[in-house]
Amino acid sequence: MAMPRPTVAQFAYGSCTVVFSAFALLLLSGTSSGAGIALVVVAALALGLLVAMTAPRSKSRPVPVPRSLPREPVRVTLPSPATVPAAREAVRERAVS
Repeated sequence: MAMPRPTVAQFAYGSCTVVFSAFALLLLSGTSSGAGIALVVVAALALGLLVAMTAPRSKSRPVPVPRSLPREPVRVTLPSPATVPAAREAVRERAVS
Protein backbone atom coordinates (compact mmCIF):
# COMPACT_ATOMS: atom_id res chain seq x y z
CA MET A 1 0.00 0.00 0.00
CA ALA A 2 1.42 3.36 -1.01
CA MET A 3 1.72 6.05 1.62
CA PRO A 4 0.24 9.45 0.77
CA ARG A 5 2.84 12.06 -0.05
CA PRO A 6 2.99 15.19 2.12
CA THR A 7 1.92 18.45 0.55
CA VAL A 8 4.08 21.54 0.20
CA ALA A 9 2.18 23.20 3.03
CA GLN A 10 2.90 20.26 5.35
CA PHE A 11 6.62 20.47 4.54
CA ALA A 12 6.62 24.22 5.19
CA TYR A 13 4.69 24.01 8.48
CA GLY A 14 6.82 21.15 9.77
CA SER A 15 10.14 22.73 8.79
CA CYS A 16 9.29 26.11 10.30
CA THR A 17 8.10 24.44 13.48
CA VAL A 18 11.33 22.47 13.83
CA VAL A 19 13.55 25.51 13.28
CA PHE A 20 11.65 27.95 15.47
CA SER A 21 10.90 25.52 18.28
CA ALA A 22 14.53 24.36 18.43
CA PHE A 23 15.70 27.97 18.52
CA ALA A 24 13.18 28.91 21.23
CA LEU A 25 13.89 25.82 23.35
CA LEU A 26 17.64 26.37 23.18
CA LEU A 27 17.23 30.02 24.20
CA LEU A 28 14.78 29.31 26.99
CA SER A 29 16.55 26.29 28.45
CA GLY A 30 20.01 27.78 28.32
CA THR A 31 21.51 24.32 27.98
CA SER A 32 25.05 23.89 26.73
CA SER A 33 25.57 20.17 27.28
CA GLY A 34 25.46 17.71 24.41
CA ALA A 35 22.69 15.68 26.01
CA GLY A 36 20.52 18.76 26.56
CA ILE A 37 20.99 19.91 22.96
CA ALA A 38 20.16 16.43 21.69
CA LEU A 39 17.00 16.39 23.82
CA VAL A 40 15.96 19.81 22.45
CA VAL A 41 16.58 18.66 18.87
CA VAL A 42 14.55 15.48 19.35
CA ALA A 43 11.71 17.47 20.94
CA ALA A 44 11.76 19.98 18.08
CA LEU A 45 11.67 17.21 15.47
CA ALA A 46 8.78 15.51 17.24
CA LEU A 47 6.87 18.78 17.44
CA GLY A 48 7.55 19.50 13.75
CA LEU A 49 6.32 16.05 12.77
CA LEU A 50 3.18 16.52 14.85
CA VAL A 51 2.45 19.89 13.22
CA ALA A 52 3.09 18.55 9.72
CA MET A 53 0.79 15.58 10.21
CA THR A 54 -2.05 17.65 11.65
CA ALA A 55 -1.88 20.28 8.92
CA PRO A 56 -4.97 20.09 6.75
CA ARG A 57 -4.55 18.25 3.46
CA SER A 58 -5.79 19.89 0.33
CA LYS A 59 -9.00 18.33 -0.86
CA SER A 60 -8.98 17.10 -4.40
CA ARG A 61 -11.50 18.86 -6.56
CA PRO A 62 -13.87 16.68 -8.48
CA VAL A 63 -13.40 16.93 -12.21
CA PRO A 64 -16.52 18.37 -13.79
CA VAL A 65 -18.16 15.98 -16.19
CA PRO A 66 -19.23 17.71 -19.39
CA ARG A 67 -22.89 17.28 -20.00
CA SER A 68 -23.65 16.13 -23.47
CA LEU A 69 -26.56 17.65 -25.30
CA PRO A 70 -29.16 15.36 -26.78
CA ARG A 71 -27.98 14.39 -30.22
CA GLU A 72 -30.03 13.98 -33.31
CA PRO A 73 -30.07 10.49 -34.75
CA VAL A 74 -27.53 9.86 -37.47
CA ARG A 75 -29.15 9.36 -40.82
CA VAL A 76 -27.36 7.16 -43.28
CA THR A 77 -28.33 7.13 -46.92
CA LEU A 78 -27.82 3.75 -48.51
CA PRO A 79 -27.64 3.33 -52.28
CA SER A 80 -30.63 1.76 -53.88
CA PRO A 81 -30.17 -1.84 -55.03
CA ALA A 82 -30.55 -0.78 -58.67
CA THR A 83 -27.36 1.38 -58.63
CA VAL A 84 -25.13 -1.15 -56.84
CA PRO A 85 -24.55 -3.56 -59.79
CA ALA A 86 -23.75 -0.65 -62.13
CA ALA A 87 -21.10 0.64 -59.72
CA ARG A 88 -19.54 -2.82 -59.47
CA GLU A 89 -19.33 -3.10 -63.25
CA ALA A 90 -17.57 0.28 -63.43
CA VAL A 91 -14.99 -0.86 -60.88
CA ARG A 92 -14.36 -4.08 -62.76
CA GLU A 93 -13.84 -2.21 -66.02
CA ARG A 94 -11.27 0.11 -64.39
CA ALA A 95 -9.45 -2.83 -62.84
CA VAL A 96 -9.18 -4.70 -66.13
CA SER A 97 -7.94 -1.78 -68.21
